[in-house]
Amino acid sequence: MTHSAPDAADAALLDAVAAGLPLVPRPYAALAERLGMTEAGVRDRLERLLTDGTVRRLGVVVRHQELGYRSNAMVVWALPGERVGELGPRIGALPFVTLSYRRPTRPGWPYNLFTMIHGRDRAAVWAQVERIKELFDLRSVEYAVLFSARRFKQRGAHYAAKAPDPEAGGALDRPGLQPLPIPRHSPSPGLAQLQREPQP
Repeated sequence: MTHSAPDAADAALLDAVAAGLPLVPRPYAALAERLGMTEAGVRDRLERLLTDGTVRRLGVVVRHQELGYRSNAMVVWALPGERVGELGPRIGALPFVTLSYRRPTRPGWPYNLFTMIHGRDRAAVWAQVERIKELFDLRSVEYAVLFSARRFKQRGAHYAAKAPDPEAGGALDRPGLQPLPIPRHSPSPGLAQLQREPQP
């Protein structure tokens, strides 16, 4: 994959997209107006940035609590290794599962499939866990339900760009466009922020 050198307009577009798309019927047109571009120009630039790998993906950050889903849990499963590739996508396709991905096991941590479930309350999450066990015959598989203990701000990727190099015709050099690191003092939503809860 060849990366084109992002220019100042790319950097401005990335900065605008990182703040989130406007919640209007034509978000690319709104971005275009704000950035002094055309709607087609915004779409073309984003397509190029996706194609060349500068941007890996565009996605939606859903703030589930605002939608009434007050309980969420990472449900971790200790599946036989040969079944993870089959069951991960099938479980992830369920309408109440928002993430499903394989992770390596560790000593004392046998879980290799992580699934995120959101529910209006804990009872709803537990009911969905039971549904997964029933649908995929996982009654005898070890698992743990880890409810979130804390909520963190969700946001998309943010990019930092070096100032344009006048000798390069104002283009930004490729190494200067990188995801911003998470500051060390910021809490990270990991297993330490989840609470294991026994089934009621």
